[in-house]
Amino acid sequence: MARITVEDCIDKFPSRFELVLVASNRARKLHAGENPTIEKDNDKNTVIALREIADETLSVEELKNDLIEEYQTTTFNEDEDLEESNENQNESSKDDDNLIEDTNNEDNISFDSKKDIENENVSTLDEQSLTKDNTQESTDDTRQDT
Repeated sequence: MARITVEDCIDKFPSRFELVLVASNRARKLHAGENPTIEKDNDKNTVIALREIADETLSVEELKNDLIEEYQTTTFNEDEDLEESNENQNESSKDDDNLIEDTNNEDNISFDSKKDIENENVSTLDEQSLTKDNTQESTDDTRQDT
């Protein structure tokens, strides 16, 4: 067959983008081992995919559905989807509550530590002032004795 181009296939799809997506998906499937609907003629998978599209050996709807299935993940019915969504929201809310609680506990710990340090500093200052007072008293007592 003569050379295949995008212009040979563009009339099958409304946009070049859609054509490229469908053709690349079909080429990947051919590479994975699917049998081509036309003769290979020693062509590469991308050329075979474009030739299949141009010759309309596969319907446009079939190609689109294959593309959709390729990218589609697990589907849920509405009830399962709602239940899962609610569970995810509940878990997220619990995680947020735990994070807030942990943060508050850390704040209390650090606040308590600051209080302890301040109290220790105050008690050290008190001890120093007591020592000074005692030293002065003993000095005063010594002076009075002499």
